[in-house]
Amino acid sequence: MDRFVLWGTYCENALEKRTPFRDEHLNRLSTMKENGILITLGPTKCSRYVFGIFEATSVDVVEKLLKEDVYWKEGIWTSLEVYPWTQAF
Repeated sequence: MDRFVLWGTYCENALEKRTPFRDEHLNRLSTMKENGILITLGPTKCSRYVFGIFEATSVDVVEKLLKEDVYWKEGIWTSLEVYPWTQAF
């Protein structure tokens, strides 16, 4: 398994717009964390960007998981970039 880092952006007024989808989103993240795929994920303090670390077999796997998320489908996340990551420490 390799590690991957996610950088992305949120839509305008994301804190309000995410409300109807938040439980579904968090439940899905919990499942991915329990399965060892998700290491961490969350917004920056300004709520303009999302950052995450995943463990998976390929970038394609991570991108597929992200694009299946309700935040992507509903336009809460507006861009997602996934990169292979080498953890130094």
